[in-house]
Amino acid sequence: MRRVASGLTALATVVAMAACSPVTSQDPRRAAIPQGPEYLVFYTQGGQRQAQEAVERAGGATLANDAKLGYLTATGGGGRFVENVGSDGSVVGVSPDRSIGFAEPDAARAARRTGGAKGQAAAFPDAGALTRSGSGEPLAGRQWDMRMIGADRANAKAPGSKQVLVGVIDTGVDGKHPDIAPNFNRELSRNFVTDKPKDEAGETLDGPCEVSSCKDPVDEDDDGHGTHVASTIAAPINGIGIAGVAPGVQIVNIRAGQDSGFFFLKPSLDALTYAGDIGVDVVNMSYYVDPWLFNCTNNKADSRKEQLEQAGIITGMQRALDYAHQRGVTLISALGNGSTDLGHPKVDKESPGYPVGEKKDRQVDNSCVNVPAESAGVVSVAGLGPSGRKAIYSDYGVEQADVSAPGGDALDGKGAKATRSILGAAPEHVLRAAGRIDAKGEPKGADVVKDCKGATCAYYQYLDGTSMAAPHATGVAAILISRFGKPGKGGLELAPATVEDLLYKTATPKACPAPREYVYKAYGQDITQVCEGDEADNGFFGHGVVDAWKAATVEP
Repeated sequence: MRRVASGLTALATVVAMAACSPVTSQDPRRAAIPQGPEYLVFYTQGGQRQAQEAVERAGGATLANDAKLGYLTATGGGGRFVENVGSDGSVVGVSPDRSIGFAEPDAARAARRTGGAKGQAAAFPDAGALTRSGSGEPLAGRQWDMRMIGADRANAKAPGSKQVLVGVIDTGVDGKHPDIAPNFNRELSRNFVTDKPKDEAGETLDGPCEVSSCKDPVDEDDDGHGTHVASTIAAPINGIGIAGVAPGVQIVNIRAGQDSGFFFLKPSLDALTYAGDIGVDVVNMSYYVDPWLFNCTNNKADSRKEQLEQAGIITGMQRALDYAHQRGVTLISALGNGSTDLGHPKVDKESPGYPVGEKKDRQVDNSCVNVPAESAGVVSVAGLGPSGRKAIYSDYGVEQADVSAPGGDALDGKGAKATRSILGAAPEHVLRAAGRIDAKGEPKGADVVKDCKGATCAYYQYLDGTSMAAPHATGVAAILISRFGKPGKGGLELAPATVEDLLYKTATPKACPAPREYVYKAYGQDITQVCEGDEADNGFFGHGVVDAWKAATVEP
């Protein structure tokens, strides 16, 4: 680790200055600070000073203090820096602040993986199985999901208020998409992510940057995941494409995901804090915080450094979620796509997912949690197929599933069909980069749909995942806030506890299948998943299937 020439006295002065105000990469104070990896050091209540001293004793320096969430941004090197800092009684977690990349802009772009969703291949044979609807939006006939929850009827009665702000914490939102633009709030939207072209090993991560700063505009989505989510919530009724669950509310892009689909801790903390500060009413979180699928604080398979990282994710996210929740933000999350009983997890083969190549098999149990799906104060949503069954991929658990909603299931029936998935908006440039449309702009397979209104054309894509289920619940929450909210910060306000109660009250109860050991048949295999609980609350459907029509008509 590099030391400053003027010795420890100068270093202590710089640390004290940094504790009062952030030290940016352009700040002249930065030159006097030891260089090394950066970490988020979470401290106990009242433990800021002691945590700073622990950082100093370990040979590091404090760059900034976030008093809202109780953590330091610190830099430090050496093989034992994290363990040494984490051994202090004031420190409850130490997580890496994943480094931010920079590269010159490049017009070329690699295809992006879809974060948290299962995309459909081009081979589905039934592209024309559903055609333009006789009523509603042009592609309403393809929206079995909206009919399942009564959103097609609710659209006319309770479309949602422009005073309701819905935050989409995701990979970004294509604010220029014709079926999102009318409801997109560009002024309030923020991007808390800087693209990182390559990872630490020099392998492609986000790919070449589109702009010199590598920080995309607030109306851009180079993955497509966030755009799909946003359209399910609030695609407007405007004569093109589809309609969302709440087509009258506003979408605020609060980007926390990389182009590559990774979601790291610091952007997630910033996004939730921002949502609370500006008066967002409800946020949709269709992701888990990388790099750990299951966060365990005392797993024997993990090093002490890895345990401290996971403790930091659990603690930091809970503080950020609490911060937003206390400021009126209803928190809704996808439950996960691992086909796992989250109440009885056994093996985690996906962690750590970053850097690439670091995954290991480890035994886990119910003390390990998926964040934010299993964090306190969060409404977690299981996914359903068009038959109403729990989707084969959807995680479940009697303690974890709060409600259920259509998320798509291409395997829900004989063979695999794209139209069993969820149709949502897709950025044209993402589809081109992935080779899903040809040079003339025509779809290459059944997973992509094009719809035009005059000279304006828009694209849509079928996707599966609890990522697709969560925004249905978010849209229903937005309807409830529109109906029962009172004037407040950002427009309307309704206490999250009230929103949650109404969401459960208006959900349609659905009992476990009989027998409870439900057998899925997929690609010649039998996969058994067991549903626990009663009709009022069970591991497959939670308190029931969200219902937009009931939300639009329920009495206060």
